[in-house]
Amino acid sequence: MDRAETGRRGENAAARYYLKQGYSLKARNYHTRLGELDLVLLSPEGELVLCEVKTRAANALTRPAEAVGQAKRLRLIRAAEQYLQQTGQSDAPVRFDVAEVIPLDSGRWMVHIIKGAFTCG
Repeated sequence: MDRAETGRRGENAAARYYLKQGYSLKARNYHTRLGELDLVLLSPEGELVLCEVKTRAANALTRPAEAVGQAKRLRLIRAAEQYLQQTGQSDAPVRFDVAEVIPLDSGRWMVHIIKGAFTCG
């Protein structure tokens, strides 16, 4: 399985996790001129959740979330602002999550959600 396929499967696993928790999926791989939002979801409480999915091998030297540094966060925030404007949801409550996804030997996926991983402020 190549890197792109691993990433796609990791996003699928993260989306399934959220759906099982009662979230609804609003968009996947939403492209803006400022970047891409992996998953856009609506929580059961009505909060818009923008999730960056990071998939890594089980033997990786760093945690997947470590790939979401300051520069990446700024790009995600700018992409989110554009998404909110384009969809008329500028006043919606927003939360930024990071999903760490690791493939297991069993063929299953371990999904760890870091809720509120970072904020706009």
